[in-house]
Amino acid sequence: MQKLPRLAATDSALDLITRLEEKFGALMFYQAGGCCEGTQPQCFEKGGFYLRLGDVCIGRIRDHEFWIDKDLYEYWKTAHFTLDVADGFGPGGFSLETPLGKTFRIHYRLFTGDEIPQLEDVKVNE
Repeated sequence: MQKLPRLAATDSALDLITRLEEKFGALMFYQAGGCCEGTQPQCFEKGGFYLRLGDVCIGRIRDHEFWIDKDLYEYWKTAHFTLDVADGFGPGGFSLETPLGKTFRIHYRLFTGDEIPQLEDVKVNE
């Protein structure tokens, strides 16, 4: 039985990821639980952000892992994340898309009770 993904991306986000791949190569995404840069997902060159023990990879966009803070995962583990992009500068300005005048953002949707048992497994940073 096919498992349900926890993560998707809009066409706009995929277009921006293509531009970033061309410039930086392999990427990674990280979403923290709060503070200035933590309210939106951040995009880094692969390995450009140090994960904490217990952080959770909820899926991949193309071949790029999408990690979230372990505490944020506990709060949002029953939600589907859709990566999108908007014009403007995100908080903190650490993400690779910032110089392009863009910012990644997430749209959330709660999974139904019937969907929860079908979710893809996650990977925990150990």
